Amino acid sequence: MKLVILGLSLSSSWGNGHATTYRALLSAFAARGHDILFLERDVPWYAEQRDLPHPDYCRLEFYGDLAGLDRWRGEIAAADAVMVGSYVPDGIAVGHYVQRHAQGLTAFYDIDTPVTLAALRAGRCDYLSTDLVAGYDLYCSFTGGPTLDLLERSHGSSMARALYCSVDTEAYRPLDVAKRWDLSYLGTYSADRQPGLERLLIAPARLMPEKRFVVAGPQYPAIIDWPANVERIDHLPPGEHAAFYSASRYTLNLTRADMVEAGWSPSVRLFEAGACGTPILSDVWPGLSGLLKPNREILLAWNHEQVVVTLNEDRSAVGEAARRRIAAEHSAHRRAAELEDHLAEAARMRMRGAVAAAE
Repeated sequence: MKLVILGLSLSSSWGNGHATTYRALLSAFAARGHDILFLERDVPWYAEQRDLPHPDYCRLEFYGDLAGLDRWRGEIAAADAVMVGSYVPDGIAVGHYVQRHAQGLTAFYDIDTPVTLAALRAGRCDYLSTDLVAGYDLYCSFTGGPTLDLLERSHGSSMARALYCSVDTEAYRPLDVAKRWDLSYLGTYSADRQPGLERLLIAPARLMPEKRFVVAGPQYPAIIDWPANVERIDHLPPGEHAAFYSASRYTLNLTRADMVEAGWSPSVRLFEAGACGTPILSDVWPGLSGLLKPNREILLAWNHEQVVVTLNEDRSAVGEAARRRIAAEHSAHRRAAELEDHLAEAARMRMRGAVAAAE
């Protein structure tokens, strides 16, 4: 099929988790024989930090503003499906443009579902509106569980389906590198994740000066008092992620507050770290145990005492078990097949609606 995606960013992974998600999914989708055009808003903060300007599995084009989309109006109209992603600049206007001109299926790909729904409730979501939700043929959500029913029942979606993040298991795999850190964390600064970082990494670091810790990611405020045994890496490009995880005895998974409340919201870092065979220490939220089995495929941590105990143990078998589970159920190839299924189901539903209207 011909798929057009208007997403936050494919070209730059700086300060966002969208790029690695799109890269894994679209590479696998293209490998299944599909043709993809990715349209990205040309904004300075990504233009200056592009680490994938020329993907080999899809066409990547840039537009300067909404009027600039007219250059691809014909391709949007002719595509079998057009998908708009969360956090796209002027996303409401972009969504209306797509729904007005696309003749094939229209879909919304929400990589931030709980954040989106909280913003919709507060009337401050600038990339999605309630009328757009009802106008899309398919709502692909990073969050599963009860949220899918909420999208259909309370927000008017005609079809909401989980499309969790995934991992490119060829790019993320165990590497034979020396262990540099006892506990790592990879993620952009977020105020609502910071208490978890303080509790589950910084506090253990203060109590275990003989251990080595690292936090990689941009936008951390200068006022944070990092212990001497916590190394800081401001930005780590995706090409270095596998080596980063492989060099960690354990890695930490932290989840944003809205996603903890909604549950069933795994982050892409969860699957990427697990695919590298690194044992994961995670905060706790509903639905996690359905993705990875606690104490067998993932380790749960409520407080710094648990982290301290775990760092003095060898739980490498947990990492290997997670790697096998993720390869089987959360690879990009598996997720690309799920996207195919969702689009086919949406097409059937649309056809039934058209037949019923004609009768």
